[in-house]
Amino acid sequence: MKNPSPPSGEERSKLAPAPAAKEPGRWRRLFALKRSKSHTLPLAGRIARYHAARSWHPFAFLRAGFITGAADDDPSGIATYSEAGAAFGFSMCWVMLFTWPLMAAIQEISARIGRVTGEGIAGNIRAHYPKALLQAIVALLLLANILNLGADLGAMGSAVRLFLGGSSRVYVVLFAVLCAGLEVFSRYERYVRILKWTALSLFAYVAAVFAVKVPWGEVALSTFLPRFLWRSDYWVTIVGVLGTTISPYLFFWQSSEEVEDERISPDRHPLLAAPDEAPGELHRIRVDTLAGMGFSNLISLFIIITTAATLNRHGITVIETSTEAALALKPIAGPFAFAVFAAGIIGTGLLAIPVLAGSAAYALGEALGWPSGLSRPPRDAKAFYATIAIATLVGITFNFTDINPIRALFWCAVLNGVVAVPLMVVMMVMASDRKVMGDFTLPPLLKSVGWVSTVAMAAASAAMFATL
Repeated sequence: MKNPSPPSGEERSKLAPAPAAKEPGRWRRLFALKRSKSHTLPLAGRIARYHAARSWHPFAFLRAGFITGAADDDPSGIATYSEAGAAFGFSMCWVMLFTWPLMAAIQEISARIGRVTGEGIAGNIRAHYPKALLQAIVALLLLANILNLGADLGAMGSAVRLFLGGSSRVYVVLFAVLCAGLEVFSRYERYVRILKWTALSLFAYVAAVFAVKVPWGEVALSTFLPRFLWRSDYWVTIVGVLGTTISPYLFFWQSSEEVEDERISPDRHPLLAAPDEAPGELHRIRVDTLAGMGFSNLISLFIIITTAATLNRHGITVIETSTEAALALKPIAGPFAFAVFAAGIIGTGLLAIPVLAGSAAYALGEALGWPSGLSRPPRDAKAFYATIAIATLVGITFNFTDINPIRALFWCAVLNGVVAVPLMVVMMVMASDRKVMGDFTLPPLLKSVGWVSTVAMAAASAAMFATL
């Protein structure tokens, strides 16, 4: 029997096993996984993810904490810091370093309450505490916010008049309509971006401080090795600075903005319902808040340095408004320092007015159980947006009366002092209560700094009332 002949080349190719398919590369596998996951989302989720990818911007990781910190440097705050620098020179610089961790801690606590529970501060008080306490806090907050809003509008109108002349009341109305219109009718994601870019107007005070001659060695010594002045007006001014830095409306705003972020994002949920999101989100809140409050206090420090290096050194020690500070700078530091200082008043006002009106609406809406939130269209949250409009309108009317803006700011500080301490105590108790926060009660360090901040604010309020 003959041996079979070896197969030909063509036959060998038919008999050979098919080559193994090439395994896709790492990036191809990741893309395929991401694509398969995205198709499991509902249509609304895919649209939200698409817009989130398209709307990336250089400081997207800065959210509610950054905006909140920048809004703290409103025209009324600028007046307080200008007064401190003019009256006491560089001896006030240490206060801004001291208040940074206190401010950051209490703001982080307010943000955690919103992110963990999915409800703002007023909503949580409504759910867990007596109704009378909620009503008193919200009523005083509304009054303080509207007084502050009116004073800020007046400062913005006066600042524009320095450049253009004319009636400051006309500018007050125009700014009020602009701020309320953007807040009510802008799409939420776009409006947040507007607020972030508006916050950059605070860099005007960076330009101002470098436009004047500053003895930086003396500044560093006064900041890190403070020299206290044992005078009653010195301590009263410290109380004013602390009260300006730690303000109740900022607590309500940041907490509610965390809730807004959850509402608009299909991949974010209250941490009580999605504890696996906690490590990344709580870290993001801390970084965001530290950055925002650090930026705020740095700008406040620059305002104190600018006025201390110019007005105080030339014997101008009494400043009552931010516009007065800008005018006083002109003959001493030149037209550039005057221009950027006055422009900063306008820019910071454009950021602060919406935050003041918005925080009032969040507090009232959550207290009364209304549909609330800037991410909701006006037709779905009519009472919420009406509160914004009415608060702004009342703020306008203050500038058409004989109310002294300095007295208005004084009573605003008094009201904030009345509201801040009990509200901070409630927040500390709430954020430490497992019935409210589940497994996300405050860690020991944050809890300790939060209580230090509360005690400092209580001491400042007591000192303020002792001087009345």
